[in-house]
Amino acid sequence: MREATRRVGVSPNAAYRHFADREALLRAVVAAIQLRMAARMQGSMRGRGSTGLQARDRLRAVGMGYIRFALDEPGWFTTAFFGSADGPNATTIAPPFVALIEALDAMTDAGVLPPERRDGAEWPCWSAVHGFAELALHGPLRGASRREVELLAGRTVDDIIAGLSR
Repeated sequence: MREATRRVGVSPNAAYRHFADREALLRAVVAAIQLRMAARMQGSMRGRGSTGLQARDRLRAVGMGYIRFALDEPGWFTTAFFGSADGPNATTIAPPFVALIEALDAMTDAGVLPPERRDGAEWPCWSAVHGFAELALHGPLRGASRREVELLAGRTVDDIIAGLSR
């Protein structure tokens, strides 16, 4: 807590007026990062129409936005999901996850994702983009060029969408 307050130029006592302890501060930081991440994911969407193509584009934007956020902000990305012992709040759903759920629901509404395949579809999608991001940040893709990583990320997201749509 002392290090965090020193970095932002306030006294430790000032932080404790707003946060009960280090974990409360981390929960607030995690929540703020996840909101930024979701905003970036949704900001890359071209439209929110209900055609099949628009629904696919929306899901692609969510997946690519997730991976790009991780590549652009690796420290924030790690903190967003592993910075706090119990996450932003045990009763809330992470905003990036909400963006994914909404994109999948749009796919179902547009008739691109069959309703019988919708239940639980968020887990393979999230696993794919999160796993890819980790491989790009800490695994065998760590040394690859940004261009190569972006191409492979696009392939990953497109393959997930194709699998969902069949």
